[in-house]
Amino acid sequence: MNAVVHVMRDEGVDVAFGCPGAAILPLYKAMEELGGIEHLIVRHEEGATHMADGWARTNGRVGVAIGTSGPAGTNMITGLYTAFADSIPMIVITGQAASTKLHQEAFQAVDIVEIAKPVTKWAVQLKEAGQAPWIFREAFRVARSGRPGPVLIDIPVDVARQIIEYDPAIDAPLPVTKVEPHAPRVERALDMLLAAERPLILAGGGVILGEASAELRELAELLQIPVQATLMGKGSIDEDHPLYAGMTGIQTSQRYGNASFLESDLVLALGARFGDRHTGTLDVYRGERQFIHVDIEPTQIGRVFEPDLGVVSDTRLFLQALIASATSRGLSRTPGAWTARVGELKRTLTRREDFDDIPVKAPRVYKEINDFFDDETYFVTAIGLYQIWGGQHQKAGKPRRYQVCGQAGPLGWEIPAAIGVKKAAPEAQVVGVVGDYGFQFLVEELAVAAQYDVPFVLIMLNNEYLGLIRQASIPYSMNYEVNIHFDEYGTDNVKIMEAYGCAGRRVFDPADIRPSLEWAVKESQRLSRPVLVEIMIEREANTPHGPSIDAVAEFEPLAAQV
Repeated sequence: MNAVVHVMRDEGVDVAFGCPGAAILPLYKAMEELGGIEHLIVRHEEGATHMADGWARTNGRVGVAIGTSGPAGTNMITGLYTAFADSIPMIVITGQAASTKLHQEAFQAVDIVEIAKPVTKWAVQLKEAGQAPWIFREAFRVARSGRPGPVLIDIPVDVARQIIEYDPAIDAPLPVTKVEPHAPRVERALDMLLAAERPLILAGGGVILGEASAELRELAELLQIPVQATLMGKGSIDEDHPLYAGMTGIQTSQRYGNASFLESDLVLALGARFGDRHTGTLDVYRGERQFIHVDIEPTQIGRVFEPDLGVVSDTRLFLQALIASATSRGLSRTPGAWTARVGELKRTLTRREDFDDIPVKAPRVYKEINDFFDDETYFVTAIGLYQIWGGQHQKAGKPRRYQVCGQAGPLGWEIPAAIGVKKAAPEAQVVGVVGDYGFQFLVEELAVAAQYDVPFVLIMLNNEYLGLIRQASIPYSMNYEVNIHFDEYGTDNVKIMEAYGCAGRRVFDPADIRPSLEWAVKESQRLSRPVLVEIMIEREANTPHGPSIDAVAEFEPLAAQV
């Protein structure tokens, strides 16, 4: 196992997350002997995968999660699925019963490789000790190459104990080949963009994964093409940029985003999956407009619908080639009627956020978040109404600063993911935006943050607690020590935080949100632990949504125009 640790360190792993057990102890022994990899012991193996996930999303390297045999591996399947769905490079290492006992239904001997295959790029069991360095090198290559994703390596304990010859001084990572675009398709894409009267660029998660944000902005400014982002592409361009045109979708979208998309006649989609919550009804989404789909994974093109032009390429290399072609033709556009139209839609078709109501309205929470935190802040958020509100109202100014589990949507993702983000960016401000229900999943990982001094802020939107307050006829108050009876419909989240040695504050009045955020940032640094700001929002809160992008039901009036 010493060879495995050498490989992991050489591949850029300086933190790993896991839970020891008998079958995986040889690896832990090697990590102890060699050093160089910090290890956080988790309270549940799923939490380890989400921590490795958040770590990888933040720095672009391959995250590592470790578990022992049997249920440890099965507990990690949700994390593998999440990373697989969102194209996050990660390696999960599981211990296994002795190879001579696998066919005898030995204790905790489960065929984790077969279980993991549908949610990994590669799942493999180490059969011979001499394979160890090469299987791990290949695992890192597979996790990073093409469309990134997770790999599972299962290690029988008897194989892990064997001694092999290995010299790390003459070893190195396997090369990852960049997928370059076919030149004629680049030229065709440029011709189509120039012929369109109302083109849009759709930036998917592939722009962020491909480190292509600078090229995206350069192309947009060169040809004056408005840019939209998918949920996974949020932050690929500053949302305050004049050419930013919002998000299209039936849930995470803006009014002006859907409106500008419906008026477009060509869409250049970069590293986007065309997920169903983005497209809605396909006949409306497609309309009469043309589509150019660029993706590093060939089988993604045409998966949802056939584009007018498909280009297999790394997003950054494609954009560089497109910019070079446009420059060679002497192209440099100034803002025209289409960019002016998109700007007008962006100015007028907005949603209100300046509510002073009690109970608090969710959009006001995001207004306070946008006003208080800067573009360097790392946010993590998961699934539910608050993910939809976040997509609709929260701004992202830089890539990798808005971390969201997009497709799988596991409840409880935020706390372990925030730990991973903070370990990847220890000097950064990290904020998790959570719901009152999802908070209760994997809440035990707060103990990990407390044990290892990992500070971050949690902002909870709680639309259940106020119902209990109304039922009990207790007045609204900033005093979060009010004595309220909790039954199966609610929990005292502040006391949960305190039980883990963390801190929390409960907010009822929108005027108290900013002071509470200021307190939480300072308190998390003072305690070196997570701190919660629990904001009581209206119980019957709803979000704009609908079956198609031209039929989204709005629940609030337009914002007043300045």
